[in-house]
Amino acid sequence: MTDQIIQKMLEKATAAMKNAYCPYSHFSVGACVLADDGNLYAGCNVENVVYNATHAEVAAVAAMISAGAKRVQKIVIVADCNKIIVPCGGCRQHLREFSSEDMEVYMFNNQGDCDMMKMGDLLVKSFGPEYL
Repeated sequence: MTDQIIQKMLEKATAAMKNAYCPYSHFSVGACVLADDGNLYAGCNVENVVYNATHAEVAAVAAMISAGAKRVQKIVIVADCNKIIVPCGGCRQHLREFSSEDMEVYMFNNQGDCDMMKMGDLLVKSFGPEYL
């Protein structure tokens, strides 16, 4: 079952990646989260002329929150390059806000290669909402 979910999430992340608006970096990224409501929410990176960007991970979480879900159970991230990328520091903290340290982060390249890490390994000793 998990492999089927990850495959479906990869399909949605890849479709979102194809809609990325990245005329400056030319670096397309898509993401898809599995939320606590059981639904999948996707997002892509969106740049603008002042080089401020919404990253795909943040866009997927924003879609999830907009729909009323609250927690990320898993995330799939795919980049249109031959290297597996990891979320930037800001995205790691953003993801941590809406997940646990055990949340699985699946990172794909455009060749289908994958690496999986737990949120707690990506953001070691993280400060999360449970501290407030």
